[in-house]
Amino acid sequence: MNKILRQILTTTLLALIIFALNNQPTWAAQYNPPKENLEAREKFSAKKFGIFLHWGIYSTFAQGEWYLHNGKLDKDEYAKAASCFNPVYFNANQWIKSFKQGGAKYICFTSRHHDGFSMFNTQYSDYNIMNTPFKRDIMKELADACHREGIGFHVYYSLMDWTREDYPVGSCKNVKGRKHPEGNYDSYFQFMKNQLTEILTQYGQVDAIWLDGMWDHKKDTPPFDWRLRELYDHIHSLQPACLIINNHHLAPFPGEDAQTFERDLPGENKAGFSKGTEVSQLPLEMCQTMNGMWGYKVSDQNYKSSHELLQLLVRAASKGANLLLNIGPQPNGELPATALQRLRDMGMWTQQYGETLYGTSPAGYKEAPWGITLSKGQHIFAHILNQDSAQSITLPIKQKVTNVRLFESKEKLSFKWSQRKGLTFVPPTKDGIPNLVVEIVLAERRK
Repeated sequence: MNKILRQILTTTLLALIIFALNNQPTWAAQYNPPKENLEAREKFSAKKFGIFLHWGIYSTFAQGEWYLHNGKLDKDEYAKAASCFNPVYFNANQWIKSFKQGGAKYICFTSRHHDGFSMFNTQYSDYNIMNTPFKRDIMKELADACHREGIGFHVYYSLMDWTREDYPVGSCKNVKGRKHPEGNYDSYFQFMKNQLTEILTQYGQVDAIWLDGMWDHKKDTPPFDWRLRELYDHIHSLQPACLIINNHHLAPFPGEDAQTFERDLPGENKAGFSKGTEVSQLPLEMCQTMNGMWGYKVSDQNYKSSHELLQLLVRAASKGANLLLNIGPQPNGELPATALQRLRDMGMWTQQYGETLYGTSPAGYKEAPWGITLSKGQHIFAHILNQDSAQSITLPIKQKVTNVRLFESKEKLSFKWSQRKGLTFVPPTKDGIPNLVVEIVLAERRK
């Protein structure tokens, strides 16, 4: 009897294994990125600094990008804002030149946020920028300016939509006026594929598609099938080098090319979005606001200081991540004056110290009370962020050190090094310098 039972159990188990293998979710399939995608990842990691742009008809209310939901508004009443969206001072060339002068190497623009309004010329929805008094394809002008200036062009695209009747409503239920909350995901999925096809075939090179909103169905039982891998394969079929970044606050799925962290450095969870999220081996990015909001809010003048932003930039780099720093443009098409001033300050610093940031990698030493370290070739750059904690600095560097000097002036500093104890040096005090940078030169390794 036991032998027969064992045979039945074995047969059943084998059948279950075969069924599971034949019915894997689409995202579980193997993803082997092509050469051009791997090269794009390396270039992305070297850039270190990008500008996020949250801009849509929500700016006309000056209450942030979630105003439709947080204000518990009727979607059709909210949509009337499109009829008065006319950013007459918008100048794509000026914007991109300001970002470039500020040291940024790429932008990420919100093509369509959760309110469903498309900031580009799309044939798949009348709810778009061409049906406003402005009647200009803002995203096309930005894409063209980026390509002219050698700035990377990334596109934010929302996976969720508070206004379309075919989107199945998830946890965000405050928007009024929906008649069919159950939606029709087959229809909505095809809509997304159609719009992404437009973006990837009509706007030149798109360096990344940045997705957001998957967390709207994170509590669904059974789990909601976003058909991610099908969407990812579609994107890669149109532009294989285009990176896919999904702000889902989870470990990366196959088909994704970089991992982003919202308002947090990799490995941290101060904002509450990254609890338990593993840091992958993919290129990394953290996105953060300059003030408090992503979209323009007239009362939000709580801007981080230039000093804070520069320290965040190099701290992100020390974790192997880019900083994607957000600006919420005003409804008239201008960038906030304070944001522009922060960019000018960051640009002055990156002009002097960019060599110690762009193209670097984490040096492999933990962040210390005095600051962080970055590595490039035979050089280690010690960014001293807190001079009060930098009376004496010791780094366990096993490779022979040949020189220690201030980066900007090349003034040599006295130091002690041994293979057993590593490197010890005392940096000078330089008042008024936000990030004092010490350059450590290593001896060439013997072949």
